[in-house]
Amino acid sequence: MRSSIALVGVVQAAVVLGQRSAFAPGADGKYTISAPGIKAQFIDYGASLTNLFVKDKMGMDVDVVLGYDNISYYPVDPGHPVYNSIPGRYVNRIGHATYKIDNTTFHTQVNDGNNTLHSGTNNWSYRFWNVTALTADSITFNISDPSNSSLGMIGQVYASVTYSVANGTWRILMQAISPEAKTPLMLTQHTYFNLDAYRNPASDAVWDHTLHLPYSRRYLELDDGALPTGKILTAAPGSVNDFASAGNISFGHAVSEAGFKNNCGGGCNGYNGFWIFDDAPKDASVLTLASPWSGIRADLRTDQPGVQVYSCWWSDGTAPLKSTQGTATHKNVTSSSCVAIEAQDYVDGINHPEWGRVDAEITGPGEAYSWESSWTFSTL
Repeated sequence: MRSSIALVGVVQAAVVLGQRSAFAPGADGKYTISAPGIKAQFIDYGASLTNLFVKDKMGMDVDVVLGYDNISYYPVDPGHPVYNSIPGRYVNRIGHATYKIDNTTFHTQVNDGNNTLHSGTNNWSYRFWNVTALTADSITFNISDPSNSSLGMIGQVYASVTYSVANGTWRILMQAISPEAKTPLMLTQHTYFNLDAYRNPASDAVWDHTLHLPYSRRYLELDDGALPTGKILTAAPGSVNDFASAGNISFGHAVSEAGFKNNCGGGCNGYNGFWIFDDAPKDASVLTLASPWSGIRADLRTDQPGVQVYSCWWSDGTAPLKSTQGTATHKNVTSSSCVAIEAQDYVDGINHPEWGRVDAEITGPGEAYSWESSWTFSTL
């Protein structure tokens, strides 16, 4: 969305982007912030969250996000699942790797079937960010993104993300500016959850979690490549994509239904789609993810118009869990054992003027962009 923050403040912040960070991580290579009931750890690669500890129903600390113990593996991981990173400058898919600005066609990197995913393989989740502020409960990362450093992403962009924690809540504020040119600009925090930390002896799958999207009966129809077709559908109560009609819908309520297979396209069973928030009150919880086993509940609040939900179908069991997670039998990230939740604007909205999102997804020159979300953790 367009920021209400004064443009001059964003420009002043951009001045420090080229400077080396004056803030050093801890002995484990991570930056740690904490507050009552919550502790978060980060690395400068991708401005990534590596660990997020919250309290379960027994009052124990549980690390509820995916990642690696070995932080040096993030930059060399060939799978690059974008664990809890910022994949800018335009997240999700660009259909057929093209878009237009003022009747000029731009071509982007083809890296997902016939499409572009997360701006290609040099997006911001592959970059090292600078740490420009650090306190006991907050950290700010900045990045300077030259024009065309990701193919077809024209114009210099300066961006920052500030993470903060307070009383069981993790807040994320992103700001960006393209001072000289119009450019696609749509951001998200690409967060992967397993609220049981893979410790549930019965199963490592997330289908026993519950998901509630109280303002999201509508969702975007997908083709076989997980690209929106342009149609906006409405989920009937009890259908595969219904998470609105009740407050405690099992995430895996449709696993045995025929429509669950290939629901996310390309042989993907489960979810990798976009749900629209309709008429959500300001500051309302628009998504609740919960686990009856751990008792952890996570509530999302955001200024974005919708959310991408991906049920980790393509995880092949080769990625290791962190030492803070798992059991003797649960040691790796298997298919459908996590859920990525990404608040953002409409997927490929720059190519669908009928949705009325083009002006929100093309920024500049000189316009300030902002994105804000929070996760509040409690117990059932």
